Amino acid sequence: ISNQPDPAVQPNCTALREVTGWNVRTGRQNKGRRHARWFIFASSPRPARWVQGHPGPTPGMTRPAPAILILAAGASTRMRGADKLLEEVDGTPLILRATRAACAVSDRVIVALPPASPRRAWLGDSPAQIVEVADRAMSASIRAGVAACNSGGLLIHLADMPDIDAMALTRLSTAWQASDAPILRATDADGTPGQPVVFASELFPELLALTGDTGARNIIARHRGATCALPGRAATTDLDTPEAWAEWRAGRG
Repeated sequence: ISNQPDPAVQPNCTALREVTGWNVRTGRQNKGRRHARWFIFASSPRPARWVQGHPGPTPGMTRPAPAILILAAGASTRMRGADKLLEEVDGTPLILRATRAACAVSDRVIVALPPASPRRAWLGDSPAQIVEVADRAMSASIRAGVAACNSGGLLIHLADMPDIDAMALTRLSTAWQASDAPILRATDADGTPGQPVVFASELFPELLALTGDTGARNIIARHRGATCALPGRAATTDLDTPEAWAEWRAGRG
């Protein structure tokens, strides 16, 4: 925690700082105190300064913020020997960057990792709960994360999506709290459906029954859902190959 912005990430921190002052669990403004904490999530590959104050909802919210499940147990089979979640973005491994962003938005973060994974070393001082998943199928990670969740909603986030930052997660969390739909799905700016997706706890039994590696697409198809547009192609950009990483980096300039 820092009371002053880190110069390296001040633009991001400033944007997050403007939504502090709300209690994320009660949905009410904190009376008599102003939070001036900065959300540090991409300043250094060294162990993070994990944040305790979180961006919260605005007036009129109907339900608490969701917990966040980061799916990070995949095998990176298309990376030809490299680990996509240890690829660096602005000097920070993607797994650390994703977890820092989630911890800046929610006080309940779960990360699904394979057993004895080198990815875990980057999360040594994280407040996130680590669940180990031996089965590399996506459904196994979802089941493990749902089983560990006691919140009223769960935002499921694929760790290999570098454009899903703390601001994107905040937008989804805020939209979820203002909605009564059982599912909220992120879209690109043009409306193309993508990830992350938030599920109400009433759907947890269906998530716990998932098998295979197709995710929750059938559950999404069965239920009425709402959408939340994210900037650009943030909701559909996932990086699974060295070529995809090179193209994405080239596009950043």
